[in-house]
Amino acid sequence: MNKITLLLFIWCLVPRVFGQVLNLDRENGDDTVIHRNVINLNFGFSLDKQKRDLIEFSSQLENDFFFKKNNLVWITLAQTDAAFNGGTILENNGYIQMRLRDNDKRRVYPDFYMQYQWNGVWGLQNRGLAGCNARFKFWEDKTDDLYAGIGMFYEYEKWNPTLTAFAFSEDSLTIVYRAIPRLNLTAKTAFKLKDGIDFSGSTFVQFPMNNQFQHFLTPRWFIDANIFFTVTKHLAIRVHYDHNFDAYRPLPIEQLYYNFNMGFQLKW
Repeated sequence: MNKITLLLFIWCLVPRVFGQVLNLDRENGDDTVIHRNVINLNFGFSLDKQKRDLIEFSSQLENDFFFKKNNLVWITLAQTDAAFNGGTILENNGYIQMRLRDNDKRRVYPDFYMQYQWNGVWGLQNRGLAGCNARFKFWEDKTDDLYAGIGMFYEYEKWNPTLTAFAFSEDSLTIVYRAIPRLNLTAKTAFKLKDGIDFSGSTFVQFPMNNQFQHFLTPRWFIDANIFFTVTKHLAIRVHYDHNFDAYRPLPIEQLYYNFNMGFQLKW
């Protein structure tokens, strides 16, 4: 119990713009068969008839390919969230991410990553980034673990207030391009609450280092948390929460966004 308390404290203390929790980081070890290629799919869908059809859809696809000889894993993640009220776009965001990192075997190892992201409601037409972290393993056993990382990445963004889904339209706004190097701090933990129920969480804080560090103290802070309830070997229920805080945005939008949802996970 003391170790779980410490894990929760560190996860909350060390304040993602990306860095979504990976299913391979879960602590549910019911399947003892070692797979070289693992695919996970989380999805949710709803349709509500009002004056017009209100459609909501969310999905996350993860593919983990394990290299047996050198204990590395190549991770591909893709996520989309969309909502439509008839022909009106209420939400349109997502990302595609690729990572190459250690398969939790070494104490310290590089974590290489690149990502493409978009969010129409924010006016973020696209963001591309690439970077590398030093990933540290503090401990890992059959029931819990703790990892942290420090590194840098470079991102290029296009913010476009003329996008159809942009929710904060003002006539005076113009397209903004930004290129920013960032210091990236991460922490990740996972532990089993009981048989068939496990928790996985991560937090990222990313400091901008452009303009001679003038905005260094206005980092992005992301938290991602998931609880998985195993139903069968191939099916689980997933409860998810995340939030994104960023005080250094080029358009006049909210600083804090959060998301809570429930869905199903398919694994094969």
